Amino acid sequence: MTMPTRIQLPKLTFWKALFVVVILLGLYATVIRFARGLGASTNLSDDFPWGLWVGFDVLCGVMLAAGGFTLTACVYIFNLQRFRPIVRPTVLTAFLGYALVVVALLFDLGRSYRIWHPLVMWNPRSVMFEVAWCVMLYTTVLSLEFAPVVFERLRLEKPRKILRAISIPLVIGGVLLSTLHQSSLGSLYLIVPDKLHPLWYTPLLPVFFFLSAIAIGLAMTIFESSMTSKHFGKQLELPLLRDLGRALVVVLLVYTVLRLQNLYHRGALKLVLQGGYETRLFLLEVLLGLLAPIVLLLIPRARRSAGGLYLAAVLTILGFITNRLNVSITGMEVSAGVRYLPKWTELAVTAAIVAAGFAVFGLAAKYLPIFDDHKPAAPPPVFAEAELEHVRS
Repeated sequence: MTMPTRIQLPKLTFWKALFVVVILLGLYATVIRFARGLGASTNLSDDFPWGLWVGFDVLCGVMLAAGGFTLTACVYIFNLQRFRPIVRPTVLTAFLGYALVVVALLFDLGRSYRIWHPLVMWNPRSVMFEVAWCVMLYTTVLSLEFAPVVFERLRLEKPRKILRAISIPLVIGGVLLSTLHQSSLGSLYLIVPDKLHPLWYTPLLPVFFFLSAIAIGLAMTIFESSMTSKHFGKQLELPLLRDLGRALVVVLLVYTVLRLQNLYHRGALKLVLQGGYETRLFLLEVLLGLLAPIVLLLIPRARRSAGGLYLAAVLTILGFITNRLNVSITGMEVSAGVRYLPKWTELAVTAAIVAAGFAVFGLAAKYLPIFDDHKPAAPPPVFAEAELEHVRS
């Protein structure tokens, strides 16, 4: 008599339980948002219409996905083929980032069902129109860049070969689109010189947004590679991450010099000594995103270690997230005459979107060959025999 087989349920861990709670809260907040509107689900108002869903979900979301254009440009345009092993997971991260930005926009728009209007209602004088088109087009490019991985899993060789044949034009188009809208996000705030705090307002905002996107692209690649190695048992490409760390410290130094020079010439540097709410958050972003990672990466021992690179990447990410939130929220509060704190429903939606991104990445890592793009070739038989003879002798 055969014994009935037992169905093994997935093991419930702390992180899985936390994920379920976050998703459930996010779903409940979603019901409130679309059933009762922005007034019931946010602390936004006519005086302060842009909050967490724009500051973090859009501005930070687009920035955190910058690793896609940074790394693909290195591999396919500058022919730095040694970075090819980490291209696929980086492109996946970028694609998920942009897809989730689109999801976040559905929450932030008052009439989300009109999100398609820029396709047919053109306004070329609007910066937001240009950003909308660039985000739509670049999301499409990222989907096409990642599609060969899906086709490889499904063993569809013909469409895979077609997309690989046009990979260079796709990458060039993606880099151009990213350059346009990463900088244009900064251009959004050029029209409010009397509203944005002097610590953050500058005509160079588009340049700073673009440079910070490059820095975050490098930092996110280090972060994603480190997390992948830890949680999926993949080999850590430490020599590649060291090269990225050297590039990151150069970008951070260039950004720091330009930022300090700009503050000095605009007479805004003296505001740092005045103290206050804005000054403290400004110093926090400088400490996290610039001073701490630069000092860490200039120490050879830290720059060569996996832990040092990971810490520098995390600090850079946190620092520039603080910067984007300062530009979009902190710097606008004085002119609006309000102190904005997001409602719990805003936090719940944002946390659920982030959690969904991690979950989808984990599923893709489990079921798609995103880590098999560049396996080292096996040594030829003659070489193998010579090595064996050398060992025997």
